[in-house]
Amino acid sequence: MSAPSAPRDRVAVITGADSGIGRATAVHLARAGLDVGITWHSDEKGAQETAEEVRAHGRRAEVARMDLTRLPGAADTVDELCERLGRIDVLVNNAGTGTMTPFLDLELSQVREVLDVDLVGPFLCGQKAARRMIRQGDGGRIVNVTSVHEHQPRVGAAPYCAAKGGLGLLTQVMALELAEHGITVNAVAPGEISTPMTGQEDTDPHTESRPGVPLGRPGDAREVAAVIAFLAGPDASYVTGASWSVDGGMLRMGPQAGSHLTSDDWRRP
Repeated sequence: MSAPSAPRDRVAVITGADSGIGRATAVHLARAGLDVGITWHSDEKGAQETAEEVRAHGRRAEVARMDLTRLPGAADTVDELCERLGRIDVLVNNAGTGTMTPFLDLELSQVREVLDVDLVGPFLCGQKAARRMIRQGDGGRIVNVTSVHEHQPRVGAAPYCAAKGGLGLLTQVMALELAEHGITVNAVAPGEISTPMTGQEDTDPHTESRPGVPLGRPGDAREVAAVIAFLAGPDASYVTGASWSVDGGMLRMGPQAGSHLTSDDWRRP
């Protein structure tokens, strides 16, 4: 009788893992025993710091630059990291960008950049990861980081809302088509999270007041990472095609209320 094969190491690739939600997710998955591929666009130092945190938990980390404005070639970075780490079990499409420009003032170049980074890039990266997962033959997990603006609009964010809404529906189609291969696909839709993207890199969200958010504060990147890690893990094996809001109740109020209300008067009838 042949000896049982050694258990394989699971591998996650996380785009935009140089800071914020991406870094928190990389660390959370490393604690769960996964090796991690990390992509960065402009902050190589941040990506290396993420890698150091992953390795501090005894896991392998590989780092590569990915510029999703340079498509389709940028998606090849997923293949590169898979080769360096040996396989892929989890893809987290986290890299993103946005603009706060009135609809009538938008330039086509701005619209295309946001759509490429936030929608077309995840589409191509998802294809790369899914094809490898299918060849491996033992399923996988894809988590697309969208936004509360997957579900509701925001003034000044037309390309961002269009891209995140599109990514939400793309998630559902991917879930349907990849289910037969044992691949689950879900979205995580953060509200306001204290990250560099929101200008709150060193902010403790528990000390910030947000009267228009039912929980009264911004979120912590680790709170989003915990939901991503759940969807990437074995306990979510029967969850696919869903969008998980991590927003302190913001969607119940509307994202405009969440960021614009300045008092708690709404709490009283």
